[in-house]
Amino acid sequence: MTIAPLKNEPSSRDRILDVAEELFARRGYSGVGMKEVADGVGLGKSSVFHHFKSKAELYAAVCIRILARIEDRFVRSLAAGGTPAVRLDRCVGDLLDVLAEHPTHARLLLRSMFEDDDLPDDGPEGRAVYEAVGGILEPFSSLLKEGMSAGEFRLASVSHVMLLLIGPIVFPFASGEFGQQVLGKDVFDAAQVRRLKSELLDLVRVGLHAPSAE
Repeated sequence: MTIAPLKNEPSSRDRILDVAEELFARRGYSGVGMKEVADGVGLGKSSVFHHFKSKAELYAAVCIRILARIEDRFVRSLAAGGTPAVRLDRCVGDLLDVLAEHPTHARLLLRSMFEDDDLPDDGPEGRAVYEAVGGILEPFSSLLKEGMSAGEFRLASVSHVMLLLIGPIVFPFASGEFGQQVLGKDVFDAAQVRRLKSELLDLVRVGLHAPSAE
């Protein structure tokens, strides 16, 4: 008789992604080998290649899973309604929350932005990651444009505003020992996350919201 796996038991694929994410977050794409991933999961290397044909495919799958979680939270935040300013506040807060809940997400995202040139952008893996990023940037851009059109946000370069907001959202949770040195406490501590959220939202309101008409 075959015993069905427990519902909460992660699949082999999910376990591979979990181990790979932790390794890639610490050492980047070029610093991790497939055998190391297999050893971390407790599987043979051939089992890992059964799920992912190459390291590039595995890396892309890890990035896409992270981006899918972020997109899901972002889309739900937008769908909750409210003015553009209200939705932006909620989205920024929710994005900080999802990065706080998954400590390796921000570090891997930060690495993927500037040091993982070994993953070719013109290959299927690079294109898949690029499309996943677009699934977040497009609604973010639309929200900023809506707020500017409604007079809630000051007129500004939407692309520059998005780029400037990504840094303070992602960097604190990727900062490691430096962040702890600056704060004097673990950046993932719940009280520190709440304070980071409060400070960032204040900065967004001061820097982006249009002045109230007298």
